[in-house]
Amino acid sequence: MIITGIDPGTARIGWSVISLVSGKIIPLKYGCIEITPETPMPTRLLIIYRTLTKIFKQYKPDCLSIEDIFFATNAKTAISVGQARGVILLVAASLKIPTFSYSPMTIKQTICGTGAAEKKQVQYMVKATLKLDSVPQPDDTADAIAVALTHAYLYKIKNIEINSRL
Repeated sequence: MIITGIDPGTARIGWSVISLVSGKIIPLKYGCIEITPETPMPTRLLIIYRTLTKIFKQYKPDCLSIEDIFFATNAKTAISVGQARGVILLVAASLKIPTFSYSPMTIKQTICGTGAAEKKQVQYMVKATLKLDSVPQPDDTADAIAVALTHAYLYKIKNIEINSRL
């Protein structure tokens, strides 16, 4: 199974592609779409659309795992990130890629064992899990990998539960 993980944003969109084969997780590619702050929002959304379409067509993921938006104080930021997230979901839907959404707390709980984990703990676990030499940079990239790993782990658990009932 090929899983694409996305950490949505408007200036930096972390993305990752991992493979889950026979219970083993293999990183295929990861990175960050970086857009200058001066770029107008319609152009940012177009860049996100085109770049992710290219990534999805190249890696042909079986599913998309994306982080939910959580903004307690800044509604303006939530709206703009929501626009970017909508474009990401549009790309997946147009390519018939099933989408799974996870809250930041679920991701931290799944990766670190506690929903109160700090960003550095998540980054360390991404590095350790994939046996990487260093934490992927920028932070959005490591976050995108954590989103993909969350789906891989929860998918394995759900499959075990389903198979144990058979």
